[in-house]
Amino acid sequence: MRDGAYSFADYGADAASLGRDIAQRFGAKPVAIGASLGGIAALYAQGQEDAFSALILVDVTPRMDPRGVAHIQGFMRQRAAEGFATIEEAADAVAAYLPHRTRPPSVEGLRKNLRLQADGRWYWHWDPRFLDGPKTINFDWENVSHVLEEATRSLTIPTLLVRGGSSELVSMDHAQAFLDLCPHAKFVDVSGAGHMVAGDKNDIFASAILDFLGTAQR
Repeated sequence: MRDGAYSFADYGADAASLGRDIAQRFGAKPVAIGASLGGIAALYAQGQEDAFSALILVDVTPRMDPRGVAHIQGFMRQRAAEGFATIEEAADAVAAYLPHRTRPPSVEGLRKNLRLQADGRWYWHWDPRFLDGPKTINFDWENVSHVLEEATRSLTIPTLLVRGGSSELVSMDHAQAFLDLCPHAKFVDVSGAGHMVAGDKNDIFASAILDFLGTAQR
């Protein structure tokens, strides 16, 4: 982003704008499926305006474990400045961060998450200002949590919360607090999955999404 504005309010505004554009183009509001940051942006957007026809949140809730957040952001910062000499080196870093996940036989899938710069090194594809810029993702987080709680309380559209059973961000207490605010929401706990639910247990994740969409669209 050119102006370095990476707050949740900025992401929420983008998500709402996308919802409006899709509705205008196709004549129907989209279903928002948001994992991690995408889920928070979608929930934030829905709290500001009726942007979506249904909402699926993947391992995010208004309140999350700050230790898990710090762990994820620590990994993101770890090699942000110096990058990697090779894609294989980046794959080693991911494997160390996600030791529970089977390492893929090829590193080519990781290429889309990296950028080759003029110095010949590979860097993560996100802007370092996301964490260290003028308006980072951590901007005004306490107020954002309250905004997200109010957004959850006001939800009337079909809603599904998918939690990774081994999530470092969303505990069962966090999930229950979400369900208390939004009693009509459905809930799926994916055993053996961490925060990156789709990457850890994709078949189970996809099945849960399809089951929910089949019910929500009746």
